[in-house]
Amino acid sequence: MLYLNTGLSPRRLFQPHAGSPEPAPVWVDLLSPTDQERSAAEQLTGLRVPAQADMAEIESSSRLSNEGKTLTLSTPMIYRSVDGLSKVAPLGFVLSPEHLMTVRFVDLSVFDQFAERFVGSTAQACSISAFLGLLEGIVDRLADVLEHVGADLDAISRRVFRPERHGMPNAARTDMQLRATLRAVGTAGERVSNIRDSLLGVQRIVLYTNEAASGWIPAQLRPRFKTLRQDIASLSDYDIQLTNKVQFLLDATLGFINIEQNNGIKILTVVSVVGVPPTLMASIYGMNFKHMPELDWHYGYAYGLLVIILSGVLPFFWFKRRGWI
Repeated sequence: MLYLNTGLSPRRLFQPHAGSPEPAPVWVDLLSPTDQERSAAEQLTGLRVPAQADMAEIESSSRLSNEGKTLTLSTPMIYRSVDGLSKVAPLGFVLSPEHLMTVRFVDLSVFDQFAERFVGSTAQACSISAFLGLLEGIVDRLADVLEHVGADLDAISRRVFRPERHGMPNAARTDMQLRATLRAVGTAGERVSNIRDSLLGVQRIVLYTNEAASGWIPAQLRPRFKTLRQDIASLSDYDIQLTNKVQFLLDATLGFINIEQNNGIKILTVVSVVGVPPTLMASIYGMNFKHMPELDWHYGYAYGLLVIILSGVLPFFWFKRRGWI
């Protein structure tokens, strides 16, 4: 029998046959349980429901513990919040040979999907098979998220190194695009980091359970533990690859930002240098000395203007020839 708590009241998904005694539940799922629901679950299974603060601890001894044949396990689990951001929330498992209790505080679609398969299964369900099925569903979900992040990073890479050209580049447009790219890379990096935390937590749970519950794990289920370890290892390698790509794109984006800033500074430097000689010449011919030979020239004014113009134009063409502008 499976009890799935929707946050309001336990909903029974497996019904006993008519006239048969009420069987004990195999899986109890608590979603943001109240004190009354926690008490009911503990009376139903005989297992202690861990508190949210205990599941949020980062020490391995706090996340993985056993008392007799009862294992208390927890891991951070990635989820998408209502505002579209990637976050993590604690997910707890309490496992015994007879029961599996899951405690969570956010709605995770993988639980609903697994519940449908679990209910429709005709095979004899046990706590270990339910536990492994949930972990397999979680690993599959993490793989899907990693694939989405990889696709997003590929799109960002194309936007960074092969930008679309719409006429001459505009400084304001370029600045806006670089800011958007930087935010996209940061968002992808945050998701990759959260996935890594989830993968590491699930990996520790699999290894710890396989060792601590080795005495009562059915022999036919042991290969699934090995498959889970292999899947998690491959996803961890892919996660490391995405982490390196995030860092590469971050460095590339910051490099382009530095180039744009240097271009702006270079333009200001050229303008200031080009403007110095005309200012100097105008200052010289603006002095109020009594004897200045150019004042008596018929074309003295035109000569002064020509000198001022040439003193600005010649440095400009010199910078242009050197390729600085």
